[in-house]
Amino acid sequence: MIFLKLGATSFGGPIAHLGYFRAEFVARRTWLDERAFADLAALCQFLPGPASSQVGIALGLLKGGLPGALLAWLGFTLPSALAMTAFGMAVKGLDAGANHMWLHGLKVVAVAVVAQALWGMGRSLCPDRARASMAVAAAIVASLIPGALAQIAVILAGGIIGRLWLVPQGSLPHSPMPFKLTKRFGIGALTLFFILLLLSPLAARESGLYVLQLFDAFFHAGALVFGGGHVVLPLLQAQLVPRGWLSNDAFLAGYGAAQAVPGPLFTISAYFGAASSQSPNGWVGALVALVAIFLPGFLLVIGVLPLWEEARRHPAFQSVALGVNASVVGLLLAAFYQPVWVNGILSAADFMLAVTGYLLLVFWSAPPWLVVILCAGAAGLGWS
Repeated sequence: MIFLKLGATSFGGPIAHLGYFRAEFVARRTWLDERAFADLAALCQFLPGPASSQVGIALGLLKGGLPGALLAWLGFTLPSALAMTAFGMAVKGLDAGANHMWLHGLKVVAVAVVAQALWGMGRSLCPDRARASMAVAAAIVASLIPGALAQIAVILAGGIIGRLWLVPQGSLPHSPMPFKLTKRFGIGALTLFFILLLLSPLAARESGLYVLQLFDAFFHAGALVFGGGHVVLPLLQAQLVPRGWLSNDAFLAGYGAAQAVPGPLFTISAYFGAASSQSPNGWVGALVALVAIFLPGFLLVIGVLPLWEEARRHPAFQSVALGVNASVVGLLLAAFYQPVWVNGILSAADFMLAVTGYLLLVFWSAPPWLVVILCAGAAGLGWS
């Protein structure tokens, strides 16, 4: 019930969600101390997947073992997943030829939100010339060679460059946590992660079944996303739009709408699964996409926790993470231009609306759901 309440009331990005978790589980319930929470948050920032959800999974694991981890994920995810599924089914049922200006307003919202995320991540993850240059190079490569494979290559190259040339400053906080998991169990979870990562494309290709193709697309997106929900945008766009499963307009409308619901941004996968033109049943598509995108992060958390005490101390591990994070900023920069800017800003009125949304988000600290309502409403009234 605690995580269900948080899932229904936690607005904002992953950093805001971590603030909610800290207030609830460190300050109020004292499940763990400040240093242990910082250690856990650091681990989840280094792993692929939705960082705030992975912290929630680990907290559930801490108190209730694997059943607790599953219930924590379900509670934190369910409210926004249901809302996004319903929205996806509604969008799928709309007349494609109709002029739904409020949907265009959601695309304009996406411009403001990605710009905010890009600025915040750039300041945090690329504070020096080396990492800023890596981010720009990653953006150029991702723009010139679109597609999921190029994005994966950019992430891998970032890790290699980080290992060779970047030196971490300081050390991570440390406090032991009593997770009752063995190293054998952790290795088993990681083995399952890599088996699914390698075999799901083969199963999807050989079977030709849409359900397996959908699972593969979202599993790979969840397995290769560093830095939070906003960075999943380019990977999912490369997986869904070229296949004709979703139009660019519907893709960006869903991204804008996701800002108005609480909980993790990864629940946008439920919208994509429900709104896909290939889904015979919206609820089934939403469930497959939702489970597939969260499963890698779940397996990585329960797999790495037993090994974390040793791995986190290795300087090579931290250097790789620095390079990967810089590349992630570059991918988000490329996505900001295409598809977000190109499809969202079609006129001077769109530009003014996006700038106003950015002003409200960054300088007035307006809640994202309010900015969504204002931009969609303005567009619906004929502003853009």
